Amino acid sequence: MSQPTASVTEAVAADDVQWLPSNLWSDEPPLESDFHRDQIDLLIRILRGWWCDRNDVYISGNLTIYYNQQQLKSRDFRGPDFFVVLGTEKKDRRSWVVWDEQGQYPNVILEILSTSTKQVDKGPKKVLYQNIFRTPDYFWFDPDTFELEGFHLLDGRYEPIPTTGQGWLWSNQLELYLGVHENKLRFFTPDGELIPSPEELAAQERQRAEQAEQELQRLRAQMKAQGIDPLDT
Repeated sequence: MSQPTASVTEAVAADDVQWLPSNLWSDEPPLESDFHRDQIDLLIRILRGWWCDRNDVYISGNLTIYYNQQQLKSRDFRGPDFFVVLGTEKKDRRSWVVWDEQGQYPNVILEILSTSTKQVDKGPKKVLYQNIFRTPDYFWFDPDTFELEGFHLLDGRYEPIPTTGQGWLWSNQLELYLGVHENKLRFFTPDGELIPSPEELAAQERQRAEQAEQELQRLRAQMKAQGIDPLDT
C-alpha cells in the first residue's frame, strides 16, 4: 500500500506551528441534500467495515481540514465530502489538523458535486489538492448526471484516471475501484466484486440462516416420510 506523500512545508511554516491551536472543532456548513449525507455516510461505513482490522487508517467526511494560518483565520475552506488518510492513528477526531498530524494530508479525497459547489470542486479545490495537499488520488461524483472523474498525482500534476469498461475508476491508494451501482457511488474489489454495506452484509447473513433453516426442515420432513424420527438421531 502506498504511503502518504504530501508535505506540510508549503502550507504551514515551522515558526507558525509553535502558536497554532490544536484539537480544533470542525466548522462545516450543512450538507446540500439528503443524498449527499447518505452517500458520504455510505462510503465511510463501507470502507470502515472493509478495513475493520486496520489501525493505521483514518476515514471521514464533511470534516474541516485545517492546514495553514490564513485558512484558520478566514475559515473560507469547506472540508472534503469524503477523505482517507493512510499511515496514521485510527481514532476519533474533531477535525483534521495538519500541524497536529505530522504534516499529513489525505491520500484520497472525493467530492460530491452539486450546483453550488461543482465549479469550486473542479477548479480551486482541484488546484489546492494538487499543489498544496499533494493528495495522490482525487475524485468527484455528480449524483444528478452520474459523472465520475478521477485524477492521480503524477510528477506534481493531476493526470486523469482512465475508466474501465464498466465506467469504474481505480484508486492506487485504496487499491479498490470506485463505480456507480444502483445510482450510488460504491467500492469494488480488484476482482470486480461489490463491497457490501453493513446492511447488505446483515441481509446476506439472514438469507443464509433462512436457507439453512429451510434445508434443515426439508431434511426433517424427508426423514419423517421414511418413518424416522429426527429427534431420535
